Amino acid sequence: MTTESSYRIEPLSPETWPAFEALVERHNGIFGGCWCTWFHGGHPSCEGRGETYEGNRAIKKRLVDEGVAHAALVMDGDEAIAWAEFGTPVELPAMKHNKEYEATTTVDPDYRIDCVFVDKRYRRKGMSELVIQGALDLIAQAGGGRVESYPHDLTNQTKKMSSSFLYSGTRRLYERLGFTYDRPKGLKNCVMVKTVEPT
Repeated sequence: MTTESSYRIEPLSPETWPAFEALVERHNGIFGGCWCTWFHGGHPSCEGRGETYEGNRAIKKRLVDEGVAHAALVMDGDEAIAWAEFGTPVELPAMKHNKEYEATTTVDPDYRIDCVFVDKRYRRKGMSELVIQGALDLIAQAGGGRVESYPHDLTNQTKKMSSSFLYSGTRRLYERLGFTYDRPKGLKNCVMVKTVEPT
């Protein structure tokens, strides 16, 4: 799939793993070396999650090889420069503020978009929006459905927040992509929803 620029969207797969791996390693292990394994939570392939940098890398590689770790990658040539992790609730069972989320859920999503990351050289260039749209396109190709995201809700916040804490994106970003606000989740996050038609 090609965008209007020279960037293109590719799914995370065993074939694109080296580009994803290089992106993580360029940033010394994203968000404290998690390798985007946190949201996989209690999946059987996640035993030992969070214990070591190398262990997290091995877990993520195993999940990709098993076909249960999904992400859209923005590619610039052979280099991955952004990703948006997505998956079903079975694939991504862990979430912050889970008790509150479960207590207020009336409809289960078909997919979740949990984590978004952009290479520091490409920030403030619209990459977050591009990669999330790429994830939505991949979800449409997989059959579509109700998609939830859990971004930071900065609507009433006056103090600037470090981008390192904005791993889920922001409410405003998802609104630009056609998501609607559903409900709060924790003090600074919310649930956003969008129905994606299959392609």
